[in-house]
Amino acid sequence: MISGWRYRLTAFGGATALIACGVVLANTPIAQQLVTSLPVVNNLEPQTVGWNDIPDEIVTTGVIVLGALWPLFKPRPRRIVDTVMLVQKRVLLAATGLATLGYFDWSTRLPRTTLILTTAFLAVCMPLLFVSIRRRPRLSERAILVGDDGSAMRRLREAAEMDIIGYVAPAGVDPQHQPVVQQLTDGGHTHEELPRLGGLSGLRTVLLEHDIDTVLLGFAHPDREEFFGTLSACHERGIEAKVHRDHADTVLAADGTATGELVTTNLAPWDLQDYALKRAFDVVFAGVALLVLAPIILVIAVAIRLDSPGPILYSQQRTASFGNTFTIYKFRSMVVDAEAESGATLSPADAGEIDPRITSVGRLLRTTHLDEIPQLWSVLLGRMSVVGPRPERPELDANIESTVAEWRSRWFVKPGLTGLAQINDVTGHDPQGKLRYDIEYIRDQSLTLDTKIVIRQLYLVVVDAVSVLRAK
Repeated sequence: MISGWRYRLTAFGGATALIACGVVLANTPIAQQLVTSLPVVNNLEPQTVGWNDIPDEIVTTGVIVLGALWPLFKPRPRRIVDTVMLVQKRVLLAATGLATLGYFDWSTRLPRTTLILTTAFLAVCMPLLFVSIRRRPRLSERAILVGDDGSAMRRLREAAEMDIIGYVAPAGVDPQHQPVVQQLTDGGHTHEELPRLGGLSGLRTVLLEHDIDTVLLGFAHPDREEFFGTLSACHERGIEAKVHRDHADTVLAADGTATGELVTTNLAPWDLQDYALKRAFDVVFAGVALLVLAPIILVIAVAIRLDSPGPILYSQQRTASFGNTFTIYKFRSMVVDAEAESGATLSPADAGEIDPRITSVGRLLRTTHLDEIPQLWSVLLGRMSVVGPRPERPELDANIESTVAEWRSRWFVKPGLTGLAQINDVTGHDPQGKLRYDIEYIRDQSLTLDTKIVIRQLYLVVVDAVSVLRAK
């Protein structure tokens, strides 16, 4: 089994080569005659294309087939039967997409005979590729403990029914004073030490050298980058990450029907291929939106200047991933020093429309959500995403944390302009409801879900804008 980037390159390169071979073979006269001789499709005429058109067919087929196979480019332990079934399902999905193109006037659409031959070739050869490079599940698991909380790691060791070969801890953790290095045996009279395999910086090397199947996570603060970095290392190599059942809510682990004290965390960090797609989506959306909205931005800036004295933009600190902070910008919708004048600590987003501190232009900007436009620049810089949990002020986060224990779970992903909570009209005034939607997004996040949320948010913006125009 190969893993990490070697797996991805082998899978992607091998799939691309098979696609090219399939298209070329499907365009040979012998293959065309063979397929048209079959009883079911003998009414089709052999149809080949010239060598100048074959590259176009390869590109068209490659884009659709590779897109369908995309989830398989992540290293995951799978059985042979599961691998074959999953790959064939994806090939058939791609074939459906290619067949759909046949109903449109597409210059590089595949002839029916070529589509049938290519699909048959890939349905046989593609599973062989992924079976040969797959990670093989084992009957006996090799596990390590990773974390910085000695007591939590000891509980994991006591609950685990697998071969734990050692532990990995941050450099600042003294192995001589961590309870994890000892476990009572023989009625509590003797101790057995676990070897320290290294620090967190060398975790990937440890996973590779010791051929680890399972990582048991024992962090005192799972909302920190060390915890998330460990998860990323596990998912990069297709290694299962488990936590103690008592920590399931804190780290977004699904206990469901799982038995025993250990449960698998379903907080799956996006690997590079998913992150690249999401980042590309953010950059394209923010870039196009800023370009299209440039005239409106100019009009808003002038209107704010004419409406009341003060800066055009309003800035405020918000909480980012893992509790870090960043500066968020909006078009100013209130009078200057509104909070100081009223003795309040509310942000513009918290003030109601009847608040006298809100300017005339500001009231219109809030109703139409146009005051949020400057945040597109934060998305472009990578400080925010288009879709994600809405960032709150640090002081508000601290206040909510005192009553909502799992609130920090929102910090596992980058904050966004909009999200499930926003399109369902749930704000920070309902922390439990907002947390429920944010955790649902973190569990199910995907580019498809992001697209649906953005479309819904744009629809709501249009509805609000139309209502304003009608009111006028």
